[in-house]
Amino acid sequence: MADLNDIAIFVKVAQFESFSRAAHALGMPVSTVSRRVADLEQQLGVTLLQRTTRKLTLTVPGQDYFHQCHEPLEVLADAERVLTQTQKKPEGILRITAPVVLRETEFLNFISGFLNNYPRIKIDLVITNDFLNLIGQNIDMGIRFGDLEDSSLISKKLGDTVRYLVATPSYLEGRRLPEKPEDLSAHQCVLMNGKNCETKWDLVNGKKQVSVQVSGAVSSRDFNSVSYFTHNGHGIGLLPFNYCNDLLADGRLQRVLPKWRSPLIPVHALYPTRKFLPARLRVFLEALQAWDSPFWTK
Repeated sequence: MADLNDIAIFVKVAQFESFSRAAHALGMPVSTVSRRVADLEQQLGVTLLQRTTRKLTLTVPGQDYFHQCHEPLEVLADAERVLTQTQKKPEGILRITAPVVLRETEFLNFISGFLNNYPRIKIDLVITNDFLNLIGQNIDMGIRFGDLEDSSLISKKLGDTVRYLVATPSYLEGRRLPEKPEDLSAHQCVLMNGKNCETKWDLVNGKKQVSVQVSGAVSSRDFNSVSYFTHNGHGIGLLPFNYCNDLLADGRLQRVLPKWRSPLIPVHALYPTRKFLPARLRVFLEALQAWDSPFWTK
């Protein structure tokens, strides 16, 4: 198959009916343009251009070849222009995955405001606690809570979150309050991702760290459910701060072991590559980093 660059050079010469004008348009020496066309003719085994000292004309095979090649080259050029503009302008479909903890009005309002600011961007939002394969599933960005596994993905830290031990006054009434983390084993706890309604909680108090085994009557896969059962008096929950701050302030929840909490949990935005970052992804990442999120602290 002929070199596509040679074909493009021939088409340009045919359009200008001149080696010199085509060379100027292409930013190439005239000798190079002439040689590339000659190489194309040699490969095809046909004369495409009739050269005289005064005029350059297409032969009959040259006219046929020009008409066959001209339109596909224009289509390719249009495709390249569209792709380049899409990279430079914030437009197109942006595929985002986020954990269930973000299935809240505040995050949806952020997405809504972003769409209003960038009307040429469309968002395909997948909310799941599953760690989807960003590259394999053609996802532009994932938001993830917790430590990251080693990978080829690029990460931008958005902030940190923390979880507190909390319970309702009705649950704590008549029960002995825990004085140390190990006392939690004597209480009903509301669990996240428990196995057989048991799990391990990692807690810190300054430089002190401890892991305690806890159990309870209910376990769930998302914090909406965990917070519901904690708020309804089914036990002590280890809840993200945004699930309990307001209820702590008005007394509907109480801190348990208030000197203890979870370690800081990092929140990251992940995306497949830093090379040729599409404008739609770049502006979304900038907006996400600038957002005063209730789900993490900077």
